[in-house]
Amino acid sequence: MQIRVLRGAEIRALLPMAACIDLMQTTMIAVSQGRAGVPLRSILPLPGGKGVMGNMPGWLGEPECFGVKLVSIFPGNVAAGYSSHLGLVLLFEAEHGRPVAILDAAELTAIRTAAVSGLATRLLGREDATDLAILGAGEQARSHLEAMLAVRPTRRVRLWARTAEHAHTFARSEGERHGIAIEVAPDVRAAVKGADIICTVTASPEPILPGAWIEPGQHVNLVGSSTVRTAEVDTEAVVKSRFFVDFRESTVNEGGEYRRALDAGAIRPDHILAEIGEVAARAKPGRVHADDITLFKSLGISAEDLASAHYVLEQARVRGVGQVVEL
Repeated sequence: MQIRVLRGAEIRALLPMAACIDLMQTTMIAVSQGRAGVPLRSILPLPGGKGVMGNMPGWLGEPECFGVKLVSIFPGNVAAGYSSHLGLVLLFEAEHGRPVAILDAAELTAIRTAAVSGLATRLLGREDATDLAILGAGEQARSHLEAMLAVRPTRRVRLWARTAEHAHTFARSEGERHGIAIEVAPDVRAAVKGADIICTVTASPEPILPGAWIEPGQHVNLVGSSTVRTAEVDTEAVVKSRFFVDFRESTVNEGGEYRRALDAGAIRPDHILAEIGEVAARAKPGRVHADDITLFKSLGISAEDLASAHYVLEQARVRGVGQVVEL
């Protein structure tokens, strides 16, 4: 039995952002149409509060495969020079149940998460959107900048991060990489004022973006919070928006912003207007008016990992990339 092992650099080369955005459209439509199995992730807190281990199994009908992502989440890793999300994706083929690939989960997650936000922005953001605000300066900020540039003709980028040094480093390196000037904003309010698209990609446990600062016509990708106990925007932001999600069951059980608003009695369950796959399939409307505030809550699901892993594996086989191990 052979297993192909693929490193982060190889995944980056084999999974360009534009291709991953198109792949995520197909994948999220399949999820919303019931052609994928997406159990809720299980989270194991580790002693000492340093981090957690996540277990995300799932299956896909097209392409037919199944597998699991095992990932550690250590927020303090960034200071030590490591990714906050480290782990592996193990992919199985569906005919005989053989494991066929092991992939670096950090790189795969960074690309596919931003690609789903790119899909949501393509479907929900105003077509004339050119002004981008990013809150956060980590790995998801980098991948989200790439995704937003892939779906909208961005002319202005503003960045805010808690640590000014990180923000300025990001602005220099990523601005040079993409050939675009990135402005470092002094605070969140200055970053989002007048922006067309806002991406929140922070590790903040409490809201950093009040609804009072969100303006008509803006689209918000809400990405950083991934547990029911954390939130990047307040209840007012949820209430005033047309609210879309990647997967309803995940949001109901794990979406901190949604649950805070629901538990406060500020919204009802039907405030979730649609999964992004339903919008992509044109089964549900997205943005209706230019002045709509649209909010996309991303939690990340195993179907995204499996589709990306399968795509990378097929590309690797064609190009002879990766290390093949005999078991």
